[in-house]
Amino acid sequence: MRDEIKYRAGAIIPVLIIWGMFIGCSTTPAPQKMGNPVQAEIAPSEPADYLLHPDDELEIKFFYNPELNEKVIVRPDGKISLQLVDEVTVAGLSPAQVDDLLTKKYAGELKKPDITIFVRSFSGRRVYVGGEVEKPGILPLTATMTPLQAVIHAGGFTENAKPEAAILIRKGPDRKPVPISINLDDMIEGRWAEAAFLLRGDDILFVPKTAIAKANKFVYQYIERLLLFRGVSFGFAYEVHSDDSE
Repeated sequence: MRDEIKYRAGAIIPVLIIWGMFIGCSTTPAPQKMGNPVQAEIAPSEPADYLLHPDDELEIKFFYNPELNEKVIVRPDGKISLQLVDEVTVAGLSPAQVDDLLTKKYAGELKKPDITIFVRSFSGRRVYVGGEVEKPGILPLTATMTPLQAVIHAGGFTENAKPEAAILIRKGPDRKPVPISINLDDMIEGRWAEAAFLLRGDDILFVPKTAIAKANKFVYQYIERLLLFRGVSFGFAYEVHSDDSE
């Protein structure tokens, strides 16, 4: 009987050891957080309101005054022309903000200025991918596009690329370009949840050859010397810095 108990114990212990090893190996590690923003904190996963751009087509409807309904296209100067209130600057505003703005402007002209704004066509749904990718250029932005997907659409990395040192240039609240460091290697190897970081309209993704030492200086030089030279305008507000600036 004792020999039988010893035999069973000897058979069970290796099984428990193997089971413990299996559980330990199958534990999924917590996803690593994206590197800290180089210049300022931005919540990349938070959905952003769409901001109007030149060439966007708007349909403006008045519930109580349908004779004022019309479709307009945002002009290159960011304005639209409307009946009774003349020109209104709408570029850089969300549709909800334009709704509030027009409601106030028409309050002096109409008894019940109940207005609804529809965006019928979008011109600002684009991103720019540059640096060490096979086909740098402008891409149409889809609702769920990640930085890694944008690189794939741009033909993938070149052999000289440094994916772990990528930089995303995003328009801040004051329209100034804000650099955010992104480790694309983490996305490739599954250490960062891609869905948590989605691209926004007018984002600029740059994949360098080497690590970028001074992000602020790089951002201004890149936008000024490359994008503007190629005739690409993303509506950033920036200052010209000298070569020895920090």
